Amino acid sequence: MQILRVTDKGFLLDYLFEHLIGFKKTKIRQFLKYGSVRVNGCVVTGHRHALVPGDVIDFLSIKDAELAQVKRRLNFKLVHEDSDILVAQKPAGLLTMGTEREKEKTLYFSVTAYEQAKSQDGRGRIFIVHRLDRDTSGFVIFAKNEAAKETLQTNWEQAVKKYYAITEGTPRKHEGMIESHLVEDRFKRVYSVPKPSPVSKLAVTGYRVLAANKSYALLEIDLVTGRKNQIRVHFSDLGHPIAGDSKYGAASDPLGRIALHAGFLSIPHPVTGEVLSFGPEIPKIFTRLMQEK
Repeated sequence: MQILRVTDKGFLLDYLFEHLIGFKKTKIRQFLKYGSVRVNGCVVTGHRHALVPGDVIDFLSIKDAELAQVKRRLNFKLVHEDSDILVAQKPAGLLTMGTEREKEKTLYFSVTAYEQAKSQDGRGRIFIVHRLDRDTSGFVIFAKNEAAKETLQTNWEQAVKKYYAITEGTPRKHEGMIESHLVEDRFKRVYSVPKPSPVSKLAVTGYRVLAANKSYALLEIDLVTGRKNQIRVHFSDLGHPIAGDSKYGAASDPLGRIALHAGFLSIPHPVTGEVLSFGPEIPKIFTRLMQEK
């Protein structure tokens, strides 16, 4: 579509009616509505946006405009993308995937909407490979086809996963391993049991204290196994629950969220075999808290 160079003062819609030859007024209004019109490189939707001489108006296709709108509404940070996988950074408080009660306010829904907006036929698909708890932030990898999903899940034990957490108080041993067998009760609460049973699952967590102050410690955590709520249960068992995690015994909530972040993920690419690494990344709110005396 043509590029318009503004020579007179005026309002955007009026200017387009006068100078955009070959388009009906309803179509021009659609261009504005869907974010297809840019002034000096910025999307403008207001009919009465003031123009001055020297302004440059150009246009995105409706498809590109829809994609731009989706990108502006993303509730996640896009970290990596290729033809087979997509890596997103999930914020705390957002479900990875839907539940019976919530289908749309999820990372999966947003990533799928983004992929569909990019595809020519609007049928782009996304496949879940793993998940993070709602209250945990960090890196999540999705597959774009079933073959990539199956390969990633088959090779998931090769993935290296590190978490960063703020605990209440400092563990006596500044480096160590925590091991227990976990079960989940009918109220969805996970806890350790003294002996293995047919329904229990072995969970192993490694950790290292990176910093500490009088109230909290910053830990780097190696997830040897990937059980539900594993980290939260293990540090509760240790007497140092994750800050903000009232479900597992935390008495404080200094960050307004559970202080747990999946800050490193390394895994072979499902097609090329190249080892991809994302992070390490410690949230700034974690480091700021540790700077307090």
